[in-house]
Amino acid sequence: IHIDTEATMKLITFTESSRTRIGLLQDEQIVDLAQVAPDLPDDMLSFLEAGDAAMQEAAKHIDASAHFSAVDVVIEAPMKRPPKILAIGLNYRAHAEESNMEIPKYPVVFTKQATSANGPYAPIHSPTETKMLDYEGELGLVIGKRCRRVSKDDASKVIAGFCVLNDVSVREWQFLATPPQFTMGKSWDTHNPFGPAIVTPDEVDPHNLMLRTFVNGELRQETNTDDLIFNCYDIIAFLSTAFTLEPGDVIATGTPSGVGAAMQPQGTLQLGDTVKVAIEGLGYIENEVIAEPDTATIL
Repeated sequence: IHIDTEATMKLITFTESSRTRIGLLQDEQIVDLAQVAPDLPDDMLSFLEAGDAAMQEAAKHIDASAHFSAVDVVIEAPMKRPPKILAIGLNYRAHAEESNMEIPKYPVVFTKQATSANGPYAPIHSPTETKMLDYEGELGLVIGKRCRRVSKDDASKVIAGFCVLNDVSVREWQFLATPPQFTMGKSWDTHNPFGPAIVTPDEVDPHNLMLRTFVNGELRQETNTDDLIFNCYDIIAFLSTAFTLEPGDVIATGTPSGVGAAMQPQGTLQLGDTVKVAIEGLGYIENEVIAEPDTATIL
């Protein structure tokens, strides 16, 4: 999706006065689209499904006067329940090397369950089942058009925007269980914080962005996305060969070197740790690790 505007839009979901809706982030200020464009859907998934017309209408208000300060609202995950969360493993050369793995010939694909979606500043739950909770700072992309068998040359046309993402991982389940439980290890509730915004592609080169991950202020990951083995367009072409991509699908493009499990000694996450993932031009997400509360439910 390319919108003919002079500036990139930063689309957010926020809650103010107990009401959740979408808006535009301007530095630390928010334009409430429900006020300036009341005919637009007020949830992000419906907005993306509405296609180019909705994007163009939102773009008209990119310079509107702000209604709220970001510090006075809660910035939520762009979508509470993305249709799909797809992820790519071993997609930075340096990370494949630190993992003692060969450079893959095809993208390594796995899924994170949609219920792992979490807000950009919400806590990450550490369950009692792990002593090896790990971070993976990543560039995320959000699909904006329903599509299938998209060529690499056309892939940019189906991207609604980019975001910051942390592919939180329970390493025991991912690697050490017999047999390994990759999907389970990647899909715990709260283990996919992302946002803070969906940044439209107009002025974003996704393959030349600095990505940095910090744990308690200590720099752990630092790379440029030009080290991706398979870039965003490769990934879309590959995934859409097998199945339809839909508006709101989130794709995590892989993590660089510097994950906690690869450190000597290991630097996996402990209760009270704060993880910050920042990507040039896209902002940052920051999440505290807390003990998983009693979430046993039967509804």
